[in-house]
Amino acid sequence: MKTDFDYRSQPYRRLDLKNNILFFALFCILLFPWNSKGQEQKVTILKDSILPINLEEVIVISSYMKALENTAQQKPLSTLDAYLESSKKVSMIKRGAYAWEPVLNDMSSERLSITIDGMRIFGACTDKMDPITSYVDVSNLSNIHVAGGQQGAEHGATIGGAIDMRLEKSNFKPTGWIGAIETAFETNNVAQIIGGELNYSDERFYIDTDIIYRKAENYVAGGGKEVQYSQYEKYNISTNVGYKVADDKKIVASIIFDEARDVGYPALPMDVSLAQAFIGSVSWVQTDFIGGFTNWETKLYANSITHVMDDSKRPDVPIRMDMPGWSDTYGYFSQTKLKRDKHLFLAKLDGFYNRSLAEMTMYPNDPNEREMFMLTWPDVRTLNVGFYGEDMITLKESSLKISTRLALQGFNVANELGLGSLRIFYPEMNQQQTRFLKSVSTLYRKKFKEIDFNAGLSYGDRAPSVSEGFGFYLFNSFDNHDYIGNPDLKNEKAVEANMKISFPLKKISLSLEGNYFHTTDFIIGAVHPDLSVMTIGAEGVKMYKNLEYANLYNLALDANYQIMKELSWTGVVSYHRGNDQDGRNLPFISPLAYTTSLQYKRGEFSGNLTMRGAAAQVNFNPDYGEDKTDAYTVFSLSLGNSFSISTDEVYVKAGVENVFDANYSTYSDWKNIPRMGRNVYLSLTYAIN
Repeated sequence: MKTDFDYRSQPYRRLDLKNNILFFALFCILLFPWNSKGQEQKVTILKDSILPINLEEVIVISSYMKALENTAQQKPLSTLDAYLESSKKVSMIKRGAYAWEPVLNDMSSERLSITIDGMRIFGACTDKMDPITSYVDVSNLSNIHVAGGQQGAEHGATIGGAIDMRLEKSNFKPTGWIGAIETAFETNNVAQIIGGELNYSDERFYIDTDIIYRKAENYVAGGGKEVQYSQYEKYNISTNVGYKVADDKKIVASIIFDEARDVGYPALPMDVSLAQAFIGSVSWVQTDFIGGFTNWETKLYANSITHVMDDSKRPDVPIRMDMPGWSDTYGYFSQTKLKRDKHLFLAKLDGFYNRSLAEMTMYPNDPNEREMFMLTWPDVRTLNVGFYGEDMITLKESSLKISTRLALQGFNVANELGLGSLRIFYPEMNQQQTRFLKSVSTLYRKKFKEIDFNAGLSYGDRAPSVSEGFGFYLFNSFDNHDYIGNPDLKNEKAVEANMKISFPLKKISLSLEGNYFHTTDFIIGAVHPDLSVMTIGAEGVKMYKNLEYANLYNLALDANYQIMKELSWTGVVSYHRGNDQDGRNLPFISPLAYTTSLQYKRGEFSGNLTMRGAAAQVNFNPDYGEDKTDAYTVFSLSLGNSFSISTDEVYVKAGVENVFDANYSTYSDWKNIPRMGRNVYLSLTYAIN
């Protein structure tokens, strides 16, 4: 099933004359310092959460219509994937131009808790082509909270941390009717983006609605090579409603419909004809609760994911396949806070029920041969019930946070055909199993005059994912192996130590942050020489197993310098390593990476020049399909300007990504698929107030 990439030489696509004139006119607008009432936020990525002890990063994604709060963002109307990749903590695994998989602390989806407004959601693709982040859009969100290690345990059992994407809500502001229309165009892949928002809010009621549509053709890598099967089309519709029952009581409901079609994955042997999600929730929020408890919130939610893979548009496949998958999740959480003297307690009960089912049908080229059918996820039912508690203790010029999570997680393989298939390899396998999950964390903060010091120690574990525990002949195109799950896997367990020290000075601030994970019973695939492959072109079969242990190290230096009132500089450099008990390199560990940028802001005009890159990846492991990736450096430039038309506001931004058209790929690019070459973009937002 392995396919080679097809890169066809093609000159860069050009806009027609009409579009060129429009582009030039709008670009000229950027060069003049128009006066405007709209105010620009100075930064879009905050270092810490509201609670100063939390080692969180908050990625702000503000609405266009709220005084154009996002004008400092380098690329408005960017995909959510690109917003996440702009984070100092998150990197992305790319299998094409769409649906990148988040990586935090060099750990991907299985080891992370990824939620939407606190809701657990699970993808429906056995090949991880639909990460949770692919089922929302920037238009749905106000911010994204990124917490490493057990600082993310509030949202579920995790090893590497948590990413919580928080929905934007008007929150009973007396704004009346407001709206916005936004559009953008990109030259490299002829990307067209158009969206709109219409909101109403008063002191008792609000409703927020937005819709956005994205369509892109194949993109062109540096040097002019077209990357085949990198197109996509997506639209997203969302509504949030809130009603105040009383001054301290409210009901909040939300619904999101997201659908992508004709999505190409150039680094994989199959594409996606449909990726569809229905996401809904209703919450009761009460300011004052029983006996001094406050901020009580109870949420019920449900989501349904449909994901259909096929290879019908691939011209040369040894055997055609269809691979649909479904994932349905129902869940709840209820949480409240209590303030007592120097203590701030948080208590949270949560739970979810998930059903994951995926199948594969192979259609032989010979019509006289029978089709082959198998369940790749054998209708696995997962039930999780948990409790999370934390205590924030205020001390003299210091603070201490203690938290714990306890949960029971049960698995049930509901399909008899799928159960029988797994019992070929595990004859004594039980249909049902229950696992006990636990975590405990401490985080200490101390102020030494201008120096801010944080240090923490934690323990957490996780259960195997559906694929790791019950997957049946899942083909991994990265290392060209079929994978079989292992229901006998032990829970993966990690001890984490973390530290952050900050030096805020007059014009410059420095911070050094690092963590260390010692993970026992580390789950990874290992070759089973006695098993035959199912996928044509596969080089062997791997079964998931527990390693004795693995170690991961992450270190980052962050600097900010205010050169003058209008001009500032930021820079980040990070170092990462990961090894197993035999000293072998773990897969998908970042090499030395860096980002530096200059930001200029005067009046309503803003500009940004960014340089990012990485050293060569020399600590790779060919056993997992990795090879050396060369060092690279890419530059990006953006210019923006906002101005007023009566009471309305307009924001225009243009930029160039990969200015010098570098041809490169990174350690996280599946099968070394090259990144996009030079790309010119233009965005226009008209906010009606």
